[in-house]
Order: sequence, then structure tokens, then C-alpha cells
Amino acid sequence: MTPFATELAAARAAQEPWARLSVRDRLRSVRNLRALLVSRADDICAAELADVGRGTTDVVSTDLLPTAAALKFLEKRAAKLLAPKRISWWDQPTWLFGCRDAIHRRPWGAVGVIGTWNYPIYLNVVQIAQALVAGNAVLWKPSEQVPRTSDLTRELFRAAGFPTELLQVLPATREAGPRLAETDVDHVVFTGSDAVGRKLAARLGERLIPSTLELSGCDAMFVLDDADLTFAARAAWFGLALNRGQTCIAVRRVFVPRAKLEAFSAALAALVRGEPMPLVMEAQKAQAERLVADAISRGAVRLAGAQPTPPGPPSLKGEGESSIGVSSAFAAREGSGPPLPFRECGPGGVGCAPTFLLNVPADAALCREACFAPVAAIIPYDTVGSALSLAKQSPFGLSASIFTADPAKAKELAARVPSGSVIVNDVMAPTAHPAAPFGGRGASGWGVTQGADGLLAMTVPQVVTVHKGKFRPHFDEAANPDPATAEIIRGLLTWTHARGLRAKLRGLWQMVRGARKKK
Repeated sequence: MTPFATELAAARAAQEPWARLSVRDRLRSVRNLRALLVSRADDICAAELADVGRGTTDVVSTDLLPTAAALKFLEKRAAKLLAPKRISWWDQPTWLFGCRDAIHRRPWGAVGVIGTWNYPIYLNVVQIAQALVAGNAVLWKPSEQVPRTSDLTRELFRAAGFPTELLQVLPATREAGPRLAETDVDHVVFTGSDAVGRKLAARLGERLIPSTLELSGCDAMFVLDDADLTFAARAAWFGLALNRGQTCIAVRRVFVPRAKLEAFSAALAALVRGEPMPLVMEAQKAQAERLVADAISRGAVRLAGAQPTPPGPPSLKGEGESSIGVSSAFAAREGSGPPLPFRECGPGGVGCAPTFLLNVPADAALCREACFAPVAAIIPYDTVGSALSLAKQSPFGLSASIFTADPAKAKELAARVPSGSVIVNDVMAPTAHPAAPFGGRGASGWGVTQGADGLLAMTVPQVVTVHKGKFRPHFDEAANPDPATAEIIRGLLTWTHARGLRAKLRGLWQMVRGARKKK
């Protein structure tokens, strides 16, 4: 017996009547769920605070607001998006005369959702809601890091009026994810690391189960030579510090013109605060510590503002110039202060001071691996083309940002950046637009969630063709081939696709000759 067979059977039994409901009937529960996000906001904030230490402002702004907006988008657009679409007769080839075709969006059936913890409402509720609105049942494996938030999420879906058996909540354990990959679901949505995503994709591929993989990122920020450096520095600091760096689209690599590097570093150093930020897992600290040590061993220097706040910080006087010409006011070499910026934060908590590293080689581990801590590299470049080449050394392509005074220049560069989204003069926040798809390229996964594309990804297109009348000459050809038929279809090809009127008329005449020869 496959894992979770009981849960899957219950989900499929609930899915059949659910899929027969109209989309508008399904959306009544979505409306209720959106209202519950408002009325239970305090409970949600308390749950996230207890689970992962997120404050009210963070939860409301990055979890509740985008989730509510995504649900409202479904209420407004889902019925039209999921309605059957007639294929225009203008696109119909001559040889299909009499056929009328319509594309229907059918639910997959049972969708497995393997959730994450860093935005436990937004990154779980939206995916589950899209699957349910499309007519599916869901087997949801929550993250083991957010037990209180997951329990509350299940309670909200039930209180909103979704059938109890339609959303099956699986054990929130590490083992449950791989077990779900062995279950006979019809589609899997996974949000998590690229390492786990690769293993999951391999196993699902063996079983021919399609998937949507929203994996890690190592996002690039391009500061062009005409950019407002203070504005760009504010964006870089926000892009690193939001949710303590525990965001897949956090700013990880900042490409700055070499001539503007010192001014940008000065603007950034004025913003960076060295107080340690608590991380959720010890593994995050261990990886970030390794990435920082590797970069420093290869010549990187730490931005002074990114130093932790030890008692009696050492003076930087006499520190001299760094290897990239940034003065000692803005950079500190390894050895000034504690060797790595990690501290304990509260009982059992792991702290990491936000760290920007200068002079990091673009092929360093920090620039090639996904990181879930507030650590980023600042990389100088000489031309935009060289910056793009350096950025492409990372296998990830989730999001990117460009800062410039010239939107046209930004759009031209965006077309060359291999990432799922590119934001001009902002970072991160616009990716939560409820009507925009979100997904990555390369090691950042495949498929999209959110928006119209995310909703349609929870369905399978089925073409229904109605052929009127009884004229079916092709029926007879298999049992009683007629040489005249070959002449007719050859003429049809020439008449409909040849270049020039004379050639087309020859094709028409060939069809007439063939029709005269028909037995």
C-alpha cells in the first residue's frame, strides 16, 4: 500500500462532488477565508511569533496582506479564467471544416502541497486555495517549524466552509515529504531548497507525476552607473534584512560599477545595523558561517556597518585601505573584531548579524549557493555586460532587480537576465502582486504559482471537439484506399499553403481533378 492511502482515498471521495460545483460556488469559501484572515489576524500573529519569532508588522505586511490580495484576485478572476474557451473558427484549418473546439480546464484531481515555514500563511494558503478553487483536493504537508501556524491554517480552511475531507493535513515531519512523493497524487507543489527539490523531482519524474517547484534563489541586484546610490543602498539593506534574510528572493549579490563602489558602500554602511538577527535553524548559521569564511579566505572584506555589536568595538583607525580601494571608514579586514558575526539570540536561538562582504569573487560559494541568512556579496563591475556575465555564474534564476534612472535601459537589461522576475527600482515586494505569476528558472525550479498562470497550473487543459454532420471521407481510406484522395489532399496542401496566387490556383485545380476521379 502506498503512503497516506487512507488520506488520499478520503480526499478523492471529497473531490468528485467538489469538482462538480461551479467555480462561483467554490469561491464562497474563499470569500469566507479572506474575512477570517482579518478577524483572526491577532491569532495568526501570535502563532507565527511562537513558531518562528516573527513580529506583528512582518506578519501583517508580508503574510496577511499578500494572502488576502491573492484570495481577492481569485474571487474576481477565477470564474472567467476557468471557464471553457472556444477556439476561434478563424484558426481552424480547411480540412477540419465542421468541427467546433473548446478548451476546458479540468482539475488534476489530488494535489500534494509540501509547504514551507518562512512565510507560513502566504506560501501555503495561496497554493492550497488555488488548487481548491480549480476543483482539486489537497494533501498538505506543513513544515515542522510552524506547528501552531499550521494548526491554525487548517482551522481557518474548515471554518471558511471548505469540506473537511477535501484538505487532508499530513504529519508535519521531515519524513512526510518524501512519503508524499510516493503517494498516488496527480500533481505536487513544493516550496523549499534546491537540494530537496532535485531529489523530489527525480522521484516524481520516475513516477511520471508532474510538479511545480519553487526552489531557492541567489538573487542579483544590478546598480547601474546612473542610479541614485543612496536609494539603491536602502533597497539592498531592505532586501537583505527582511525576515532576517530568510527569504528565497532576498538580495544576495549586489553588482556595483567599480567607480561608484566607494560611494555605494558608504551609503550602505550608514544603514546597516550590526545587532544579531535570530535564525530559525542551526543549519542556517552553519551554512552562512561557511560561506562567509570561504569568501574572506578568497580576499573579501566585511562592510564595517555589518559588524556585530560586541562590547567595546575595536577602533578601525589605522586599518588602511581595502584591496578594492574602499577606505577604512567603510570596510574592516578579517581579524578586526570577532571572526564571524554569529551570536546566540535568546534561549536556544541562533543569531546572525547582517553581513555585506566586499570584493567577493563572483564564483565564490556565497555567490553560487542559496543562503537563508542575512549575508550578501557586493561585487564591482566594469561594464554592464561583464556584470551580467558574472551574475550568470550562479545557477539560480528566481528574481533580480535593476536600479537606474533610465527605465528603457533597465528593460533592455531585463530581457537578458535569466530569472523568473525582474524588478526595476525596487526589490522583493512587487513579486507579491496577486495577478502576477511567480516562479524561477535553472536551479530555482520550474512552473509558477500565483496569478492566472498559477491558478491554471492547478488544472489540465482538455479539448472537446464536436464535429457536425456525417461527411467523413477519412473513415473510408483505411479500408478502401483511393488514389484520388492523395491527389485531393496534395492539392489542398498547395491551395492553402503555397506562396503566390498562381500556385494556389494550381492546387485548387488539382483538388477538382482528384474529386472527379473519386470512385
